[in-house]
Amino acid sequence: MPANLPPQYYELERQFNKETDLSEKLRLAKELLAIMPKHKGTDKLQADLKAKISKLKQQLEGGQKTHGAHHHVDQLSHIDKEGAAQIILIGPPNSGKSSILDYYTNAKPLVADYPYSTHEPKTGMMTFETIQFQLIDTPPISDQQFPQYLPNLIRQADLVVLVCDISDQTTPGQLAVIASLLEGKNIILASSKAPPSGNPRFAYKKTIIAAYKYVSSESDYAIKQLQTGYPDHLIAPTSFLDDDLMERFKRVLFEAMNIIRVYTKRVGHDPDFIDPVVLPKDSTVGDAAFRLHKDFAERLQFARVWGKGKFEGQRVKNSFVLSDEDILEFHI
Repeated sequence: MPANLPPQYYELERQFNKETDLSEKLRLAKELLAIMPKHKGTDKLQADLKAKISKLKQQLEGGQKTHGAHHHVDQLSHIDKEGAAQIILIGPPNSGKSSILDYYTNAKPLVADYPYSTHEPKTGMMTFETIQFQLIDTPPISDQQFPQYLPNLIRQADLVVLVCDISDQTTPGQLAVIASLLEGKNIILASSKAPPSGNPRFAYKKTIIAAYKYVSSESDYAIKQLQTGYPDHLIAPTSFLDDDLMERFKRVLFEAMNIIRVYTKRVGHDPDFIDPVVLPKDSTVGDAAFRLHKDFAERLQFARVWGKGKFEGQRVKNSFVLSDEDILEFHI
Protein backbone atom coordinates (compact mmCIF):
# COMPACT_ATOMS: atom_id res chain seq x y z
CA MET A 1 0.00 0.00 0.00
CA PRO A 2 1.54 3.40 -0.99
CA ALA A 3 2.40 5.87 1.75
CA ASN A 4 0.93 8.89 -0.10
CA LEU A 5 3.00 11.35 1.93
CA PRO A 6 2.19 15.07 1.51
CA PRO A 7 4.78 17.41 -0.09
CA GLN A 8 5.39 19.11 3.26
CA TYR A 9 6.62 15.80 4.64
CA TYR A 10 9.55 15.62 2.24
CA GLU A 11 10.56 19.22 2.99
CA LEU A 12 10.50 18.50 6.72
CA GLU A 13 12.42 15.27 6.19
CA ARG A 14 15.21 17.14 4.38
CA GLN A 15 15.40 19.59 7.28
CA PHE A 16 15.44 16.71 9.77
CA ASN A 17 18.30 14.95 8.00
CA LYS A 18 20.41 18.14 7.83
CA GLU A 19 19.72 19.32 11.39
CA THR A 20 22.48 18.80 13.97
CA ASP A 21 20.87 20.42 17.02
CA LEU A 22 19.22 17.60 18.99
CA SER A 23 16.36 19.71 20.36
CA GLU A 24 15.43 21.00 16.92
CA LYS A 25 15.83 17.51 15.46
CA LEU A 26 13.38 16.16 18.05
CA ARG A 27 10.88 18.91 17.24
CA LEU A 28 11.12 18.15 13.51
CA ALA A 29 10.64 14.41 14.17
CA LYS A 30 7.45 15.13 16.10
CA GLU A 31 6.24 17.37 13.25
CA LEU A 32 6.93 14.57 10.75
CA LEU A 33 4.91 12.12 12.81
CA ALA A 34 2.05 14.62 13.18
CA ILE A 35 1.62 15.24 9.44
CA MET A 36 2.20 11.64 8.37
CA PRO A 37 -1.04 9.95 7.16
CA LYS A 38 -2.06 7.13 9.51
CA HIS A 39 -2.81 3.97 7.51
CA LYS A 40 -1.25 0.56 6.79
CA GLY A 41 1.05 2.01 4.13
CA THR A 42 2.84 4.14 6.75
CA ASP A 43 2.96 1.62 9.61
CA LYS A 44 6.70 0.97 9.17
CA LEU A 45 7.48 4.67 8.71
CA GLN A 46 5.56 5.48 11.88
CA ALA A 47 7.43 2.80 13.84
CA ASP A 48 10.82 4.00 12.56
CA LEU A 49 10.02 7.61 13.37
CA LYS A 50 8.78 6.76 16.87
CA ALA A 51 12.05 4.88 17.46
CA LYS A 52 14.03 7.95 16.34
CA ILE A 53 11.97 10.18 18.65
CA SER A 54 12.62 7.85 21.58
CA LYS A 55 16.36 7.82 20.85
CA LEU A 56 16.51 11.61 20.59
CA LYS A 57 14.69 11.99 23.90
CA GLN A 58 17.21 9.65 25.55
CA GLN A 59 20.07 11.68 24.14
CA LEU A 60 18.58 14.96 25.34
CA GLU A 61 17.97 13.53 28.80
CA GLY A 62 21.70 12.78 29.00
CA GLY A 63 21.60 9.02 28.48
CA GLN A 64 24.23 9.13 25.75
CA LYS A 65 26.19 12.25 26.75
CA THR A 66 29.82 12.00 27.64
CA HIS A 67 30.92 15.65 27.43
CA GLY A 68 30.03 17.78 30.44
CA ALA A 69 29.66 21.03 28.51
CA HIS A 70 27.21 19.52 26.04
CA HIS A 71 25.19 18.00 28.86
CA HIS A 72 25.09 21.40 30.59
CA VAL A 73 23.66 23.00 27.46
CA ASP A 74 21.00 20.28 27.25
CA GLN A 75 19.94 20.95 30.84
CA LEU A 76 19.51 24.65 30.08
CA SER A 77 17.35 23.92 27.02
CA HIS A 78 14.36 22.83 29.13
CA ILE A 79 12.64 24.38 32.14
CA ASP A 80 9.68 22.57 33.70
CA LYS A 81 6.53 24.65 33.53
CA GLU A 82 4.95 25.95 36.73
CA GLY A 83 1.81 27.99 37.34
CA ALA A 84 -0.86 28.90 34.81
CA ALA A 85 1.58 29.64 31.98
CA GLN A 86 5.27 29.93 31.13
CA ILE A 87 6.33 33.34 29.79
CA ILE A 88 9.83 33.86 28.42
CA LEU A 89 11.53 37.27 28.36
CA ILE A 90 13.93 37.82 25.46
CA GLY A 91 15.63 40.91 24.12
CA PRO A 92 18.86 42.73 23.27
CA PRO A 93 21.52 43.64 25.86
CA ASN A 94 20.43 46.04 28.63
CA SER A 95 16.80 45.94 27.51
CA GLY A 96 15.31 45.50 31.00
CA LYS A 97 14.49 41.77 31.14
CA SER A 98 16.17 41.22 34.50
CA SER A 99 14.54 44.35 35.94
CA ILE A 100 11.10 43.01 34.97
CA LEU A 101 11.83 39.64 36.59
CA ASP A 102 13.14 41.40 39.71
CA TYR A 103 10.06 43.66 39.94
CA TYR A 104 7.44 40.93 39.64
CA THR A 105 9.00 37.95 41.42
CA ASN A 106 11.08 36.90 44.41
CA ALA A 107 13.92 35.90 42.09
CA LYS A 108 17.02 38.04 42.46
CA PRO A 109 18.67 38.33 39.06
CA LEU A 110 21.78 40.40 38.60
CA VAL A 111 20.52 43.79 37.44
CA ALA A 112 23.41 45.81 36.03
CA ASP A 113 23.93 48.83 33.79
CA TYR A 114 26.39 46.93 31.60
CA PRO A 115 25.50 44.45 28.81
CA TYR A 116 25.52 40.64 29.02
CA SER A 117 25.15 40.51 32.81
CA THR A 118 22.70 37.58 32.50
CA HIS A 119 24.56 34.35 31.65
CA GLU A 120 21.93 31.65 32.19
CA PRO A 121 18.12 31.55 32.35
CA LYS A 122 16.55 32.46 35.69
CA THR A 123 12.93 31.85 36.70
CA GLY A 124 10.47 33.44 39.09
CA MET A 125 6.74 33.30 39.80
CA MET A 126 4.59 36.38 39.17
CA THR A 127 1.20 36.61 40.89
CA PHE A 128 -1.77 37.95 38.95
CA GLU A 129 -4.86 38.09 41.14
CA THR A 130 -5.60 34.40 41.89
CA ILE A 131 -3.09 32.71 39.57
CA GLN A 132 0.64 32.71 38.97
CA PHE A 133 2.74 32.91 35.81
CA GLN A 134 6.26 31.58 35.48
CA LEU A 135 8.64 34.22 34.09
CA ILE A 136 11.96 33.22 32.53
CA ASP A 137 14.72 35.80 32.23
CA THR A 138 17.24 34.91 29.52
CA PRO A 139 20.68 36.05 28.33
CA PRO A 140 20.56 38.82 25.70
CA ILE A 141 20.42 38.07 22.00
CA SER A 142 22.63 40.01 19.60
CA ASP A 143 24.92 39.49 16.63
CA GLN A 144 27.63 38.86 19.22
CA GLN A 145 25.74 36.37 21.40
CA PHE A 146 23.05 33.80 20.74
CA PRO A 147 22.96 31.00 23.35
CA GLN A 148 22.66 27.55 21.79
CA TYR A 149 19.93 26.40 24.16
CA LEU A 150 17.71 29.48 23.83
CA PRO A 151 15.66 28.51 20.72
CA ASN A 152 14.36 25.41 22.46
CA LEU A 153 13.34 27.40 25.54
CA ILE A 154 11.43 29.81 23.31
CA ARG A 155 9.62 26.96 21.52
CA GLN A 156 8.45 25.50 24.83
CA ALA A 157 7.12 28.75 26.31
CA ASP A 158 3.43 29.67 26.17
CA LEU A 159 4.14 33.34 25.45
CA VAL A 160 7.17 35.35 24.34
CA VAL A 161 7.78 38.88 25.64
CA LEU A 162 10.26 40.79 23.50
CA VAL A 163 11.68 43.41 25.85
CA CYS A 164 13.28 46.56 24.43
CA ASP A 165 14.60 49.87 25.76
CA ILE A 166 12.24 52.41 24.20
CA SER A 167 14.73 55.21 24.95
CA ASP A 168 17.50 53.58 22.87
CA GLN A 169 17.57 54.74 19.25
CA THR A 170 19.30 51.50 18.19
CA THR A 171 16.35 49.40 19.41
CA PRO A 172 14.68 48.82 15.97
CA GLY A 173 17.94 47.48 14.54
CA GLN A 174 18.53 45.27 17.60
CA LEU A 175 15.05 43.76 17.32
CA ALA A 176 15.57 43.11 13.61
CA VAL A 177 18.74 41.15 14.44
CA ILE A 178 16.85 39.05 17.00
CA ALA A 179 14.01 38.31 14.58
CA SER A 180 16.50 37.29 11.90
CA LEU A 181 18.52 35.02 14.21
CA LEU A 182 15.38 33.28 15.46
CA GLU A 183 14.02 32.86 11.95
CA GLY A 184 17.30 31.12 11.14
CA LYS A 185 16.31 28.65 13.86
CA ASN A 186 12.79 28.28 12.37
CA ILE A 187 11.12 30.47 15.00
CA ILE A 188 8.79 33.30 13.99
CA LEU A 189 7.84 35.95 16.57
CA ALA A 190 4.19 36.15 15.59
CA SER A 191 1.42 38.49 16.67
CA SER A 192 -0.96 35.61 17.45
CA LYS A 193 -0.82 31.94 18.41
CA ALA A 194 -2.47 30.73 15.22
CA PRO A 195 0.25 30.09 12.62
CA PRO A 196 -0.52 31.08 9.05
CA SER A 197 -0.56 28.39 6.40
CA GLY A 198 2.93 27.73 5.14
CA ASN A 199 6.01 25.70 5.93
CA PRO A 200 5.23 23.48 8.95
CA ARG A 201 8.86 23.43 10.05
CA PHE A 202 8.48 26.96 11.47
CA ALA A 203 7.34 27.47 15.06
CA TYR A 204 5.10 30.54 15.29
CA LYS A 205 5.32 31.90 18.83
CA LYS A 206 2.84 34.49 20.03
CA THR A 207 4.87 37.55 21.01
CA ILE A 208 4.11 40.87 22.65
CA ILE A 209 6.62 43.72 22.87
CA ALA A 210 7.39 45.33 26.22
CA ALA A 211 8.46 48.93 25.61
CA TYR A 212 10.65 49.35 28.70
CA LYS A 213 11.67 52.72 30.20
CA TYR A 214 8.47 54.36 29.01
CA VAL A 215 8.23 57.96 30.22
CA SER A 216 4.75 59.38 29.61
CA SER A 217 4.27 61.29 26.35
CA GLU A 218 8.04 61.61 25.86
CA SER A 219 8.11 57.98 24.67
CA ASP A 220 4.96 58.02 22.54
CA TYR A 221 6.84 58.95 19.36
CA ALA A 222 9.31 56.09 19.88
CA ILE A 223 6.42 53.66 20.35
CA LYS A 224 4.77 54.88 17.14
CA GLN A 225 8.04 54.28 15.29
CA LEU A 226 8.27 50.81 16.78
CA GLN A 227 4.67 50.12 15.77
CA THR A 228 5.51 50.81 12.10
CA GLY A 229 7.95 47.90 12.17
CA TYR A 230 5.55 45.64 14.09
CA PRO A 231 2.07 46.79 12.98
CA ASP A 232 0.26 43.65 14.15
CA HIS A 233 2.02 43.16 17.48
CA LEU A 234 0.77 44.43 20.81
CA ILE A 235 3.26 46.95 22.21
CA ALA A 236 2.88 47.48 25.95
CA PRO A 237 4.67 50.35 27.77
CA THR A 238 6.48 49.39 30.98
CA SER A 239 8.58 51.22 33.54
CA PHE A 240 9.61 50.12 37.01
CA LEU A 241 9.27 53.77 38.05
CA ASP A 242 5.50 53.59 37.40
CA ASP A 243 3.71 51.03 39.58
CA ASP A 244 0.35 51.57 37.87
CA LEU A 245 1.91 50.86 34.48
CA MET A 246 3.55 47.70 35.77
CA GLU A 247 0.26 46.51 37.29
CA ARG A 248 -1.50 47.04 33.96
CA PHE A 249 1.23 45.06 32.23
CA LYS A 250 0.29 41.98 34.29
CA ARG A 251 -3.25 42.25 32.91
CA VAL A 252 -1.76 42.57 29.39
CA LEU A 253 0.10 39.30 29.90
CA PHE A 254 -3.01 37.57 31.19
CA GLU A 255 -5.15 38.71 28.27
CA ALA A 256 -2.44 37.78 25.76
CA MET A 257 -2.57 34.20 27.03
CA ASN A 258 -6.24 33.81 25.94
CA ILE A 259 -7.12 31.87 29.07
CA ILE A 260 -9.92 32.03 31.62
CA ARG A 261 -10.17 31.27 35.33
CA VAL A 262 -13.07 29.17 36.55
CA TYR A 263 -13.80 28.81 40.27
CA THR A 264 -15.61 25.85 41.76
CA LYS A 265 -17.93 25.36 44.71
CA ARG A 266 -19.49 22.40 46.45
CA VAL A 267 -23.23 22.29 46.91
CA GLY A 268 -24.13 24.35 49.98
CA HIS A 269 -20.64 25.86 50.32
CA ASP A 270 -18.96 29.10 49.30
CA PRO A 271 -16.78 29.21 46.16
CA ASP A 272 -13.07 28.40 46.35
CA PHE A 273 -11.28 31.48 45.05
CA ILE A 274 -7.80 30.19 45.87
CA ASP A 275 -7.03 27.68 43.13
CA PRO A 276 -9.07 28.25 39.95
CA VAL A 277 -9.25 25.90 37.00
CA VAL A 278 -7.32 27.56 34.17
CA LEU A 279 -8.66 26.85 30.68
CA PRO A 280 -8.35 28.22 27.13
CA LYS A 281 -10.93 30.81 26.13
CA ASP A 282 -14.22 29.37 24.80
CA SER A 283 -13.88 26.27 26.99
CA THR A 284 -17.04 24.54 28.16
CA VAL A 285 -18.41 23.11 31.38
CA GLY A 286 -17.38 19.70 30.09
CA ASP A 287 -13.81 20.92 29.55
CA ALA A 288 -13.65 22.21 33.13
CA ALA A 289 -14.96 18.92 34.50
CA PHE A 290 -12.47 16.93 32.40
CA ARG A 291 -9.61 19.10 33.66
CA LEU A 292 -10.58 18.15 37.21
CA HIS A 293 -10.84 14.43 36.42
CA LYS A 294 -11.77 12.32 33.42
CA ASP A 295 -14.15 10.09 35.39
CA PHE A 296 -15.75 13.12 36.96
CA ALA A 297 -16.51 14.54 33.51
CA GLU A 298 -18.12 11.29 32.38
CA ARG A 299 -20.45 11.17 35.42
CA LEU A 300 -21.43 14.84 35.28
CA GLN A 301 -25.18 15.36 34.82
CA PHE A 302 -25.34 19.16 34.88
CA ALA A 303 -23.81 22.21 36.51
CA ARG A 304 -24.92 25.50 37.97
CA VAL A 305 -23.06 28.65 37.05
CA TRP A 306 -22.65 32.12 38.55
CA GLY A 307 -21.00 34.98 36.69
CA LYS A 308 -21.37 38.21 34.78
CA GLY A 309 -24.37 38.25 32.44
CA LYS A 310 -25.79 35.01 33.84
CA PHE A 311 -28.69 34.10 36.07
CA GLU A 312 -27.48 33.30 39.56
CA GLY A 313 -27.14 29.53 39.82
CA GLN A 314 -28.25 29.06 36.22
CA ARG A 315 -28.51 25.37 35.31
CA VAL A 316 -26.32 24.55 32.29
CA LYS A 317 -25.23 21.54 30.23
CA ASN A 318 -21.73 20.26 29.47
CA SER A 319 -21.62 22.26 26.22
CA PHE A 320 -22.16 25.63 27.96
CA VAL A 321 -19.31 28.05 27.10
CA LEU A 322 -17.64 29.60 30.12
CA SER A 323 -16.29 33.10 30.75
CA ASP A 324 -13.43 34.35 32.91
CA GLU A 325 -14.17 34.17 36.66
CA ASP A 326 -17.32 32.08 36.31
CA ILE A 327 -18.22 29.98 39.35
CA LEU A 328 -19.26 26.38 38.77
CA GLU A 329 -21.16 23.97 40.96
CA PHE A 330 -21.00 20.43 39.52
CA HIS A 331 -23.79 17.89 39.95
CA ILE A 332 -23.14 14.20 39.30
